[in-house]
Amino acid sequence: MAGKIFFSVSMSLDGFIAPESPEELMGKQWMELQAWAFRLQYFRESLNLGGGEQGRDDDLVRATFERTGANVMGKRMFDAGEQSWREEPPFHAPVFIVTHERRAPWERLGGTTFHFVNEGVEAAIEQAREAAGDKDVRVSGGGEMIVQCLDAGLIDEFTIALAPVLFGKGVRLFEGVDAARVALEQIGSESSSPLATHLTYAVRDRSVQA
Repeated sequence: MAGKIFFSVSMSLDGFIAPESPEELMGKQWMELQAWAFRLQYFRESLNLGGGEQGRDDDLVRATFERTGANVMGKRMFDAGEQSWREEPPFHAPVFIVTHERRAPWERLGGTTFHFVNEGVEAAIEQAREAAGDKDVRVSGGGEMIVQCLDAGLIDEFTIALAPVLFGKGVRLFEGVDAARVALEQIGSESSSPLATHLTYAVRDRSVQA
C-alpha cells in the first residue's frame, strides 16, 4: 500500500519559509526560523553534529524522518543546498529533483542519492512513490514546488512549525496557490516549546467530487 504525500516546514508568523535570496540561507533570520529544530538531538544527529535536546519536539522530528521513504524537491532549493550540504546530506533517502537540467544521479553518503527528473512534478512524485515503497513521500520544498503539488492535488497532509519570527519579505509558503481547489481540515496542534507550534492539516481536493 502506497504511503502519503506530505510536506513539513517551518514558517514565520507572517507566512514566509525562506529569505528572498538563496545567499541569505543560514543567515540570521533563517537561523531564528529554524532555531527550534537546530537545538534537537535527532536533527543534530542527521547533520553529524553533537549534543542536542530530547523531548516532544525531538520525537516529532524523528517521526517525520522515519516515515519518509523518499523526497521530492525543486531545483531552486537543490541549488541553494548543494553547496552547503556536507558529503552526507540530512535526507538519508532518495531525493527526486524536478528540473530541466539533464544530470546523472548524484550519490552521497548516508543513503542519499539525488535523481534529476525532467518530466515534471507528477513524474517526480511517481518515481518517489516507487522508491519509498510503503513509506511516505515528503515534498521537501521549496515554496513553489509545494504549491505545484497542492495545485495538482498531490498532497495528502502537511505540518507547519509556526515560529515566533517575522520576516517582512521572502518566500511565502502559499504564494499563488489555487485556493479555490484546496480544502483543509486541521488534524493536529501541538505547542511543546516556546520556539514552535506544530499545526497539522489533511488536504482535500475541492475539484474532486465526493
